[in-house]
Amino acid sequence: MTHVKQFFHMNGGDGETSYAKNSGPPKVVISKSWPLIDEALKNMFAEYNNKIVFPKCMRMADLGCASGPNTFFLISHVMDTIEDLLSKDLEKTHHLPQLQLFLNDLPDNDFNQVFRLASSFKEDRKEGNNKLNFFIYGVPASFYDALFPKNTLHFAYSSFSVHWLSQVPEGLGTNNKENICISINSSPQVWEAYASQFQKDFSKFLRMRAEEFISGGRMVLAFVGRTSANPCCEDEFKLLTLLGEALSEMAAQGLVKEEDLHSFNVPIYAPCLREVETIISGEGSFSLDKMEIVRVPYDATYDEGNNNDGVFDNYKSAKVVAGNVRSFMEPKLAFHFGTSINVGDVFKIYANKMADQFSEERTNYTVILVSLTRKSA
Repeated sequence: MTHVKQFFHMNGGDGETSYAKNSGPPKVVISKSWPLIDEALKNMFAEYNNKIVFPKCMRMADLGCASGPNTFFLISHVMDTIEDLLSKDLEKTHHLPQLQLFLNDLPDNDFNQVFRLASSFKEDRKEGNNKLNFFIYGVPASFYDALFPKNTLHFAYSSFSVHWLSQVPEGLGTNNKENICISINSSPQVWEAYASQFQKDFSKFLRMRAEEFISGGRMVLAFVGRTSANPCCEDEFKLLTLLGEALSEMAAQGLVKEEDLHSFNVPIYAPCLREVETIISGEGSFSLDKMEIVRVPYDATYDEGNNNDGVFDNYKSAKVVAGNVRSFMEPKLAFHFGTSINVGDVFKIYANKMADQFSEERTNYTVILVSLTRKSA
């Protein structure tokens, strides 16, 4: 069985195909999480202000930080929020806490790029009259395993990560050979295998974090979801369905081995709200404070830089999406197909297919936002 530790990472560095240059949608998701993050921090500090002892050091984690600037976009907002909240109550707390910031991802993540950005981030905070004393650490490991000592974490955030499974579901074989993920023509056995794997993984994720969080600690999660209870009744993974079509087109031209295509399954699952709520309730360590759905366009970065004249261009927008998908799928394609595949050609075909899709409708990610509190042990 193929575990994601063997191949799962984003394109590193800061080149044209890097995740750092092509991670617009996750950044939009982070910004849409601000209200939940701000509320979680506000409530957590309100509880501390009612206690005699305020922590001198607070430990926070970004789970699935990847290798681009988004993690520092998040950290900057969290630090600004903490400074704002505590500056009003210094007479109660007597001090600003020190922060330990843990950046977690799998070992093959480009942590060199992360720490280059961390150095610049520290300098920027100094120039900006930062009041918080903070320390940044890398944690190269799977968040489906234990990451931190027991009862040490105060706050954690994870964006666009929890939908990635720890492994390709068992028993798929070639039962899903016409697809590379769950699609409208996947069999019930396929989506049951994916749903079962997500249930196992998300339950373990919560169980591991429950050991690490202090009582009253907060966690905010943002991950791809779906609106329908049946994962096969709507094609909510059009983003990857079109990639499967591009690969099938290359297989028909003899550019990709058909047997390799038929055995390729992406370890990703988009749950519905009921599934998420059921797993949280069943695991039992966290109270569910808030859960909601937001929509994020596939081409979320397009509006920021390329649409200056107000006219929507299908192909320009599709190229933005292709760049984003390539930044997180290229390592997986290279691992599975090896040197036989021309990744550049794959995403040229993909961009054309996405442009056709945009001519019909401008498609969105469905993103589930979840705010949790660690119950008293």
